[in-house]
Amino acid sequence: MAFLTKIRPFLRRSGCDTCRAALLAVLLLAPAGLVASPIPGGLQDPKQLGSSTFRFLGLPLYDATLYTPGGAPFSWTEDFGLKLTYRKTLKQKALVESTLEEMARQGNPTPTQAQLEQCFQAVQKGDSYLAVSQGPNAVGFWRNGKKTCVLSYPGAKRAFMSIFLGNDTRSASFTRQLKGQ
Repeated sequence: MAFLTKIRPFLRRSGCDTCRAALLAVLLLAPAGLVASPIPGGLQDPKQLGSSTFRFLGLPLYDATLYTPGGAPFSWTEDFGLKLTYRKTLKQKALVESTLEEMARQGNPTPTQAQLEQCFQAVQKGDSYLAVSQGPNAVGFWRNGKKTCVLSYPGAKRAFMSIFLGNDTRSASFTRQLKGQ
């Protein structure tokens, strides 16, 4: 062993042990505020408020989770995050067209098809999208943790998020569960 330590000094353990101990101490002593948020996009102190599974003709399409600041009750005046984890494979065209149709059905202003095509890609079972409101006029999107786009136009937050959280959703029980009611 002495021979190896002479020709490969990096094999000595004492330096590594010191580094590991220092790293552990930093991690244990770091304030909770320095720990990375599970929700990107600047949402302050995100906590899960509610969750639900959306079904179409009885088949589960996606699981949804709503995050609010500190787990506070849902409010359109506050920013929030909505995560959808897909249980089925869906093509980009289906995601874009169904989003546009649902927004129009509810009478909400819609982005262009090209804008949504930039935001949404096809999903496989287990993929997730996270939408985080950024004030009343913008929504940021992350696919599997990677930012895809920001939709920005007057009323974008309510227009898009009403698909899941509005008064005229496709499933009132889904919306109530998502809002933690």
